[in-house]
Amino acid sequence: MRAEGFGVKGPRGWAFRGVDVAAGPGSLVALAGPSGSGRTCLLLALTGRMKAREGHAEVGGVRLPRKMAAVRRFSALAHVPGVSDLDPAFTVAEHLREAALLRRRFAGSPLALLRSRATRTAENRRRVDAALEAAGLDPLTLPKGERTAVRDLERLEALRLTVAMALLGEPRLLAVDDTDLKLGDAEAAAAWSMLRSVADGGVTVLAVCNEVPAEADVVVRTGGAPGGGTAAEGAGADGARRADRGGEVDRPGGAGDADGAAPAGNGGDTGGRAGNGRTGGNAGSAGDAGSAGDARRDVNHEDDEEGAADAFAETGRA
Repeated sequence: MRAEGFGVKGPRGWAFRGVDVAAGPGSLVALAGPSGSGRTCLLLALTGRMKAREGHAEVGGVRLPRKMAAVRRFSALAHVPGVSDLDPAFTVAEHLREAALLRRRFAGSPLALLRSRATRTAENRRRVDAALEAAGLDPLTLPKGERTAVRDLERLEALRLTVAMALLGEPRLLAVDDTDLKLGDAEAAAAWSMLRSVADGGVTVLAVCNEVPAEADVVVRTGGAPGGGTAAEGAGADGARRADRGGEVDRPGGAGDADGAAPAGNGGDTGGRAGNGRTGGNAGSAGDAGSAGDARRDVNHEDDEEGAADAFAETGRA
């Protein structure tokens, strides 16, 4: 895996940018950084599930973002909240069975359909057992065995289950988000030991974390000067645009303040249009500060009336 100047931009600015990655096959790559620094976006971009806007990457000999679908075919997602969530009502066995069926339907060879039902069942059982062993999950240790519902699993057990489901397809690239979230020291050490074992088996592992583990071969940090600075600049640009819009609204009033005498004079010439009815003044008094203030109040009053009319019209259309 190799990436140079990699960056993803969203509607609110850059999620991350200027990221460089260099990792060999079977490496454990830790994506570290504060929450909101673009770690998950980087994880999804490197697995072909989010399109990069700058730079390029090469994963398994396939170039990104040009061939994202090809990368998705040999990569798998374990625990990624909002993308590959477990169903809390399903049991462990149901999750594994569903993952095996999906793998056979979308990633299996069409020739496998010519095999007997017993042969296909035995193959699925072999894959499930191998995946559970690699993830370090023993169903016999669960409260109800394979019939244990996901809602009854501990955080580490649920993480192991997602890794096992991802390994059913025998991927070359495995992605895990929030690896050490809500884990104690002993559980976090067990999780990293499991991922280290998966990487030693030849699978490149991308793992998002809060604290960098000793088992990591490569550490990629997000939220530094390139990514974080750009994100701040994006927020500053939004603020500047909002300020520009506010300035455009305020400019008519400011222009009235600077050139108030001329409109007021015109109002006096036309029968006191800009002048206030209370003053009953002539055209000469339009240049006074009081008349200018009255003119501004009249303009604001007219704007309020127009805004109210627009609001009512919009309500009527709704």
